[in-house]
Amino acid sequence: MDLKQLNALVAVADTGSFSAAARSLHTVQSNVSTHIARLEHELGATLVDRSSGSLTESGTVVAARVRHIQAELDALVADVASLNAEVTGDVRIGVIGTTARWLVPLLVEEMGKRHPKVRLVVVDATTTSLLPQLESGHLDLAVVNLPVESPDIDTDPLFDEDRVLVAPAGHPLFDRERLALSDLDNEPILLEPKGTKFRDLIEAQAADEGVTLRTQAEIDGMRLLASLAFQGFGAALLPASAAPGFVGGEWRRIPVDGVVGRSVGIARRHKGLLSSPAKALREVVFDTVATHAPVQSGVHVSATLAERAANHEPSDDGSGRNSKASQTPMGPPE
Repeated sequence: MDLKQLNALVAVADTGSFSAAARSLHTVQSNVSTHIARLEHELGATLVDRSSGSLTESGTVVAARVRHIQAELDALVADVASLNAEVTGDVRIGVIGTTARWLVPLLVEEMGKRHPKVRLVVVDATTTSLLPQLESGHLDLAVVNLPVESPDIDTDPLFDEDRVLVAPAGHPLFDRERLALSDLDNEPILLEPKGTKFRDLIEAQAADEGVTLRTQAEIDGMRLLASLAFQGFGAALLPASAAPGFVGGEWRRIPVDGVVGRSVGIARRHKGLLSSPAKALREVVFDTVATHAPVQSGVHVSATLAERAANHEPSDDGSGRNSKASQTPMGPPE
């Protein structure tokens, strides 16, 4: 088998047909068909269902492996280039939406200063969407909700956030200065669906305290959840960074005392080394969070990251060595 065959399979997986795959590869459909047929012959298995254009079970397994191979090849090129000059290449990071709002602009600016030859690709999505993309090789890094319960993914804590209730004007709780979890007993609120880390943690605590959380609606996406509250559709229980300030008269952000907060960290695949661009970005994420997270109301830098920042310690890049990118000093606080 060769790379053209492997690339053809991934292109079919991504586009859903031989013709669309050919267009994405800037070739003709017959070439894609030939590459797939030769790969199937060599592996002794049908990889693509010709009637639907979708991958078979065997094809899905092979495509997942190919994505890892492609990621390693990209990293190889980037690492060799970085040995001869400054860090260069592509790096793909996923970021949960509420964190992306304040973190991504800072990352874009800082990466541009430190590593101008690195092309940064950012995916804004939920944790449940980002983790499969990280595992498959679509992403190099991901900023996600913690904990992540997967042996294939390693995480480092970045920060913790308080929980707040965003209540629109006219809501029964709008005039409250502070709340306890018991104040939300049987009160209709907007929440993320069950099965998400944010929802499951609060459900567990509510059960321990004999509080019944009554959902007005379940929204899978924290930014949309916040937007609905801002627009007056109901009160939403949110992490602090989802409600960055107070807007008089339209909605207010009310602290909820004694409620377990949200933890956010940066994730990477357990197997394989990070490419030089990914190592560089990971260091920029650490430095940027350490510097800027404290100015976000209700956001608290993790103890390990705060200690690292105080000592200017380089982080382990996963190879057992310290990353050279960490030698760049952190910028001054805002």
